[in-house]
Amino acid sequence: MTETPRRPMTLAEVEATARAAHEGQTDKAGRPYAEHLRAVAEGVRARGGDDEQIAAAWLHDAVEDDALSEQWLEEASLTRRTKNIVLAVTKRAGEGPEAYAERILSTPGALLVKEADLAHNADPARLARLTDGPTRERLTEKYTHMRALLGLRQQ
Repeated sequence: MTETPRRPMTLAEVEATARAAHEGQTDKAGRPYAEHLRAVAEGVRARGGDDEQIAAAWLHDAVEDDALSEQWLEEASLTRRTKNIVLAVTKRAGEGPEAYAERILSTPGALLVKEADLAHNADPARLARLTDGPTRERLTEKYTHMRALLGLRQQ
């Protein structure tokens, strides 16, 4: 007996799931985390990303932040490509930036999602909201280093 394929989640369903999963979370500047997810999804769309990449953008931090489990992702009605992109951009404990960048570069579609994520994370207006200067400097250096590892031009 073969399993009947399920209808993939729509982008609206993916967005609602991501917003619910991150409900109550804030970014380092105290803003609702959903603002970051929306900005990354819009950044992917603006860069010519397809629906699978936009879905991955909405979910890009869900597993890493323990908002959704890796098991949930595996069982979700999403394409294999979307799942692979989410897993590629999910940082793993103890993983160095070089290994992380290599996984992103070797996963079709993941680089565009990470580029949009880095663009929003490194947005000067967003970083300016951080009151802690050393944190702002550390994050700026981290994002610059990752862009270099991924072969992305500096902003």
